[in-house]
Amino acid sequence: MTVRAGEPFDLARTAAEVAALLTAPLPAAGPTVAEGDPDTGEWRATTGEGFRAVPLWESGDDGDRDDPDEAEEEAEALLDALVAELETRWGPHHRVAVHVALLLREEGTPVPPLFDALLDEDCYGDLAAWGPLPGPEDRPGDRWAGVSVGRSDGDAPLVMAAVVSDRPIAAPPPPAWL
Repeated sequence: MTVRAGEPFDLARTAAEVAALLTAPLPAAGPTVAEGDPDTGEWRATTGEGFRAVPLWESGDDGDRDDPDEAEEEAEALLDALVAELETRWGPHHRVAVHVALLLREEGTPVPPLFDALLDEDCYGDLAAWGPLPGPEDRPGDRWAGVSVGRSDGDAPLVMAAVVSDRPIAAPPPPAWL
């Protein structure tokens, strides 16, 4: 669960939040830390070496359907609308496969901290990513941004998340057996 549970999806707000992440402070080093709501423990953000990830939207009772495919289609349509809006600002995106990190993690191979953080929050959906994008004026440098939607299984809520990084967002190399 995230702090976004029960909030309706608002395209303008969501796009503005993703754009605002480009100015977020990003730690140069240190451990990955997930921040939860002090009262509920629901996921609010995760920061780690060079990145910040946040939930943007979570399906709720109104998003749940008897048919999980229908709920996923609705969530994908919301993500497609967000991607289209961000493409008007940043140009075409590229797709980053998150499942590669999941395969590596399942076999016990370390994965980059950004992908570990996404997997820890059940953000298994592939990322639509952009970059390099200009960084904030007071911290010049390039930034990369990405958005995704997904869930860990058919009973879990769908979560739309965003990530910003001061390093390229690229899937790790696949396992040797793949």
